[in-house]
Amino acid sequence: MEEEMVSVPVGYLLERTTRVVKLKFRKTFSELGIDLTPEQWVILDALHDNPGMLQKDLADSSFKDAPTISRILDILSKKEWIKRLPHSMDKRAYKIILTEEGNALYNTIKPEVNKLRAIGWHDLSAEDYERFITVIDKIFENYS
Repeated sequence: MEEEMVSVPVGYLLERTTRVVKLKFRKTFSELGIDLTPEQWVILDALHDNPGMLQKDLADSSFKDAPTISRILDILSKKEWIKRLPHSMDKRAYKIILTEEGNALYNTIKPEVNKLRAIGWHDLSAEDYERFITVIDKIFENYS
């Protein structure tokens, strides 16, 4: 696509959408009385689906740098939602798991997250979803 064909910058559209989605997530978590950010939720969700992930793999899969993921994990650890377990083969690495409290929190929040996701896809078809994934993946690939 030629530059003059793009009327609204992609970055603006992505930032605008990300901002409104994150605000909705924050508001929902707050209404539930849970002190949790969308960034922290992403980590809890990843750990629920992949217990024992290494901190480095968690950073890579969430597109966060090492200091950011470390800060998020410190917060989640202080809240007693995760544990860092020493890796048996690499003394510098830690496997991250959800605690009982973390799993309970996940089970409380997941239905609300599903509702939030449904709001985002309201009045959109399966074809819209597939087209969106194709386009957003292509944009990602173009910048990678």
